[in-house]
Amino acid sequence: MPTLRPTDCRSRRPLGATSFLATALALGGLVGCDADGADPGEATRAGPSVPVEPGEWPAYGRDPGGTRFSPLDGIRRDNVAELEVAWTYRTGEAPDDPDHDAADGGGCAECHSSDARFEVTPLMVGGTLYLSTPVNRVVALDPASGEQRWVYDSQANLDLDYSEGFISRGVSYWTAGPGGAGPCLERIFLGTIDARLVALDASSGSPCADFGEAGQLPLDRDVGRVDPGDYMITSPPAVAGDVVVVGSAIGDNRRAAVERGIVRGFHARTGEQLWAWDPIPRSPEHPAWSEWTPEAAEVTGAANAWAPLAADPERDLVFVPTGSAAPDFYGGQRTGSNLFANSVVALRASTGEVVWHFQVVHHDLWDYDVPAQPSLITVPREGQDVPAVVVGTKMGHLFVLHRETGEPLLPVEERPVPPSTIPGEEAWPTQPFPVAPPPLIDRPLTPDLAYGVSEESRRFCRALLGTLWHEGPFTPPSTQGTLIWPGIAGGMNWGGMAWYPARNLVVTTLKHIPFFVRLHPRAEFAEARRQGQEGVEFAGQQGTPFGMSRAPLIAPDGTPCSPPPWGTLIAVDVDAGVIAWEVPLGTVPDAEQHPAFDGDPDLGTLPFGGPMVTAGGLVFVAATMDDHFRAFDVETGNKLWDVVLPAGGQATPMTYETGGRQFVVIAAGGREGIGSPGDYVIAYALPEG
Repeated sequence: MPTLRPTDCRSRRPLGATSFLATALALGGLVGCDADGADPGEATRAGPSVPVEPGEWPAYGRDPGGTRFSPLDGIRRDNVAELEVAWTYRTGEAPDDPDHDAADGGGCAECHSSDARFEVTPLMVGGTLYLSTPVNRVVALDPASGEQRWVYDSQANLDLDYSEGFISRGVSYWTAGPGGAGPCLERIFLGTIDARLVALDASSGSPCADFGEAGQLPLDRDVGRVDPGDYMITSPPAVAGDVVVVGSAIGDNRRAAVERGIVRGFHARTGEQLWAWDPIPRSPEHPAWSEWTPEAAEVTGAANAWAPLAADPERDLVFVPTGSAAPDFYGGQRTGSNLFANSVVALRASTGEVVWHFQVVHHDLWDYDVPAQPSLITVPREGQDVPAVVVGTKMGHLFVLHRETGEPLLPVEERPVPPSTIPGEEAWPTQPFPVAPPPLIDRPLTPDLAYGVSEESRRFCRALLGTLWHEGPFTPPSTQGTLIWPGIAGGMNWGGMAWYPARNLVVTTLKHIPFFVRLHPRAEFAEARRQGQEGVEFAGQQGTPFGMSRAPLIAPDGTPCSPPPWGTLIAVDVDAGVIAWEVPLGTVPDAEQHPAFDGDPDLGTLPFGGPMVTAGGLVFVAATMDDHFRAFDVETGNKLWDVVLPAGGQATPMTYETGGRQFVVIAAGGREGIGSPGDYVIAYALPEG
């Protein structure tokens, strides 16, 4: 097999790599590596949500259902080019600027990290902007000026080597509603990288003394053996009425018996645990018991929900996107479909009871987690608006389901897929494919289609592809090496989707980068890892007969072996079940040297972050490796605005209105190997007056 560059698995730091290669190896770090060794009764129902004010953004996806749509239209197609920087705030956590302090001089000089990933989407509610930093400080800002109002430091343990790096994608907001008095009637909830749930007074940032233990709860209990740095909370909790629902991020591929992916519901006032739901059955009473062997159900971990959850408080539902059961690439010890892993599961928010489920991958062998927050939209059927949930996947599949039953509203069919060649492995014989819309990534990738800037690069990629087995996106891992295309880190991911209700368009970003995975018999694994093929990540998968290695398919010059675009922005018409438009997203350096160059440097770079849509007919998205922030026409995909950020915008933007002025805000801090590092929060607006 052609040689690739080395990477340090635990630190996620690629060694001697070009920018695109560093990015791809950082993508590999999405999967963990081998490791050593009030009246609580009030929450018997979730309760209705507080109406979302048009000018606010009170939840991670703006509303509990994660639509990322704002009805504001002050910024429109005809004036978006006039946007200018209204204010800039710096958190004080820039990894390349340890002497910089935050706006008030407080800063955080001790918490700089080269593995910080500034992926936050701020909230704006009640006249205050709230955000969290990668090391779990919560900041409240004046939304008109960006001036700091308060900062809370959760004192996260910064000494651990977290398998996901330092990440906090945001905070959540809860209110007791009108008529109350006293502190903490409005609360900000933070899930920390060291697995705690913190409740803060929204007006002061002080911990809410009546919640849990002095304002916080430990979440790393009753989830099995916990390895330090491998059990984390990286996405904001879901809030449904008086219930706060929390998932977890778990370092993958260490062993089969990793931490359990339990989802829990807590009372927003007291912190009392109301329910706990394990996606993997531990007893015959669990509705998925028949899909597992008793032995596997007892020891298998993960199937956790690391991506943001969605909620429908009026229906008392929370929608949980689950990941793969452990480990990712060998499932011989967990035969069966492995329900409820790799599924979207609708739970009763007040009780944790399973209402319905839809599995997007049976018996996952590819790390095909459900990575994006489900989006709750409506679709027309027979003259009526039908409540729906849209589910996006790493394979580029988009499923549109009835929100109350889980039944597909657009056709889905089970198709045969290749069997495994590994002794003991029982790959599931079929997998669900959406018929409409069709798979969003459906390009072939064969040796004769290998891409490269030079003939030398193309020869390298042709040779590499020629060694790998590939018969579609569900080709099982093998000892010879299997091409995973779409790759482990794409198409859709945590950046999620945005909905434009006027046309019923769902807009999202897609990654197009191939990976390979190879299984190593246990007796050969140590030697394979010792030899350490360059650029290849190894993980032990303890408790199974095979370790694994994997890497992105990248030429020595850092270019992916798949043709561009490597990142796109796409709009899907969910009424008709068709792709409305798709455009490359991101500028490639030295684009004129590429065979694919046709005068436009936008060949597409890997996007980390998602879009948001406004009633002004605009899609705002950053996410790209080139540190740009862009606006597109939601109807056509035409680019209307493009500015350069001071750091990588690896986050999803948001918008709000205050003082009669609409603002668009993006966190610009990059992440290791992807986008320039920084600690900026930047607000754009039209010129005053």
